[in-house]
Amino acid sequence: MSDIGDSARPQSYPATAAIVVLLTLTGVMLLALFSRTVPHPPLEVPPFALGPFLGASLAIGAAAFHLLRQGVRYGSTLAVLFALTALVSFGPQKYFDPEFSRIWPAVITAQIAVIAIFAWSIVAFRRGRATS
Repeated sequence: MSDIGDSARPQSYPATAAIVVLLTLTGVMLLALFSRTVPHPPLEVPPFALGPFLGASLAIGAAAFHLLRQGVRYGSTLAVLFALTALVSFGPQKYFDPEFSRIWPAVITAQIAVIAIFAWSIVAFRRGRATS
């Protein structure tokens, strides 16, 4: 099932584009973590090691991308979950990080992508309820 011709749901293009942005940024973070390229994320953040968390985040993002491209309704739920996992690495708390002057492009880009996913999911939810 695709978004073409389905007037009940908004096009998923903004959400899938934002997911690609977050997948890319999260993948770069994971590579920086593994290679210890400065500035790299810490190995651990309470309550978990960051490597496995970033791996799980990438998996959720890939699933969200796939489901949204297929027009599956709960793909938007996974997209929101993926956006929430991205906030661990790119959330507003990063404005207070000592490395902010070096990481701000990624932080701001990710936050714009998260906002796009949230906004798209709200529109999708409202349209879905209006047609149900």
